[in-house]
Amino acid sequence: MDYQDVPLPGSLSIRAMDNLPNFDNAVVFVPMLALFLGSVSLLGIYAKRCLRFIDKDEQLVLDMLTEQKIIAGPRVLFLPFVHKSSRIVKVLTLEPAEYCVIKNILSGDKRVVSGPQMVFLKPYDKIVRGQQKAISLKANEYVRFQDNRSGKIRVIRGEGSVVPGPDEIILGGSKMTAMDLKIFEYIRIQDRHTGAVRVERGEQLVFLGPSEELMDKKQSAVNVDEETAVLIRNKRSGQQHLVTEKMLFFPKNDEEILEVRKLIKLADYEACIVRDKTGKDMFYFGSNEKERSFFLPPHSSIVSLLWSRGRRREMRDLRIKILDLRPMYMSFEFNCRTNDNVELVLEGSFFWEITDLQAMVKFTNDTTGDVCNHARSRFIELVSKVTLQEFMTQFNVIAENVHKNDNTNFYTQRGVKIHSLEVTAYHCAEASTALILEEIIQETTNRMNRLQQQESENEVQLKQIRGDIEEEKARGELIKIQTENSNAKSKMEGLAEAERVRSFLAGVKDLPDMDTAKAISLWRTLRKEDALRAVSKGGAKLYFTPKDANLSIESHEHVHEDDLVVGEERS
Repeated sequence: MDYQDVPLPGSLSIRAMDNLPNFDNAVVFVPMLALFLGSVSLLGIYAKRCLRFIDKDEQLVLDMLTEQKIIAGPRVLFLPFVHKSSRIVKVLTLEPAEYCVIKNILSGDKRVVSGPQMVFLKPYDKIVRGQQKAISLKANEYVRFQDNRSGKIRVIRGEGSVVPGPDEIILGGSKMTAMDLKIFEYIRIQDRHTGAVRVERGEQLVFLGPSEELMDKKQSAVNVDEETAVLIRNKRSGQQHLVTEKMLFFPKNDEEILEVRKLIKLADYEACIVRDKTGKDMFYFGSNEKERSFFLPPHSSIVSLLWSRGRRREMRDLRIKILDLRPMYMSFEFNCRTNDNVELVLEGSFFWEITDLQAMVKFTNDTTGDVCNHARSRFIELVSKVTLQEFMTQFNVIAENVHKNDNTNFYTQRGVKIHSLEVTAYHCAEASTALILEEIIQETTNRMNRLQQQESENEVQLKQIRGDIEEEKARGELIKIQTENSNAKSKMEGLAEAERVRSFLAGVKDLPDMDTAKAISLWRTLRKEDALRAVSKGGAKLYFTPKDANLSIESHEHVHEDDLVVGEERS
């Protein structure tokens, strides 16, 4: 019978039989086989309970009766037969930008493990924060950590990655960005532990310290020039002063900018009132060269006048800081009653101006309201003395008497002057009276329209008559001129004809047998010949009587036919 070695745990082995034993040895073999099988079973149970294979990224946690052991791989291990429990756990692998926090449950100590590595725990260790990302900081970033045990705060600036301590928390919940200040910017920072305040000016990156915080957002420096000044207050002394020196102004650590003040510029017709810290009012006028432009001094303010507005001055909410001293218009609306108890609503306007600013401020705080109320009282007084019919014909006179015949010094005392007061419209307050008044006004208007129409027609006729007269005058002058011209022309022609006759008679008086009668007869014959010549040049026909022509037709042999002049005589 042949046996084959079968490896068993430890040093135990049996040899297998190739052939069955004979029945003579059966009594001995059966107990041995039972013992062998029992041993194999016990070894299997032991191997299942105590044999462990640990990889490189694993740890064996073995809880003994009184302590804990941790065995790191890689290993093949037989556990003690007597122990509470065992378990194989994977090791935590950290990358370069990761970390974890481990706590020892016996001592309570904590530690931080940063990657890249595998985290092998020690006995009684526990991962309380596993595989956290490290904080990556840029050049303009920082983070503040606070230790929960000690309360200390540490500040880490970039660039790089940072890992908090085991008991540290991030203030603010995340990393922070440094405040980048330009060359014209600044920021206030306060230390909460000491209370000190510092001012950081640009150009730079500002990182907060462990106990510092921003008092406000970054601000721009003030460019102080000809038209800009800065009012500041020193927090230590409490004093105020105005900075007017030209510069790019940054406040100091103990200074506070109260106000950026612009140059106040007044026109020639403008004025304002400045009240100083003692309550004294100073008056500035644009007409004064030294007061035309100025900066408001410290502890001073421009007085704001509160005037009434609206046609009835029922709202007192008009704030005036710069006063216009030019004459101006102001509208009004009053109610008053006539002597025949007709309530009227008057509408009109004042043309007024401020003449004495000091007196106005001294005697009134509502100039427009006082002027309108006084005028209303005068209107009520004067209108109550006339009937409606009288008012309709004299309302302009009444309006003029309201301010011109005012014997009081009301306006002068308040430094104002009323140039004119006009009533532009009026109507009855009651509807029934207004209807009657409307009919009266309509009838008056119609009458005025008819009169105007008749005047227009008369004016047209008058213009026409005047035109005819002028035309006849011009025509007479024309006839007169034409007559004078005709006479002058005839005179000139007569003189010319007389000269011709005189010259003719003087020329023929020396002829034989030529007396005056014959010369005149010859002259007339020649004149007829001139007349025929003038007629023959045009298309006209001239008729002569035989007596006027005195012509005879004769035939002479020595005369050629072509030389005959044929004349036609018709009677």
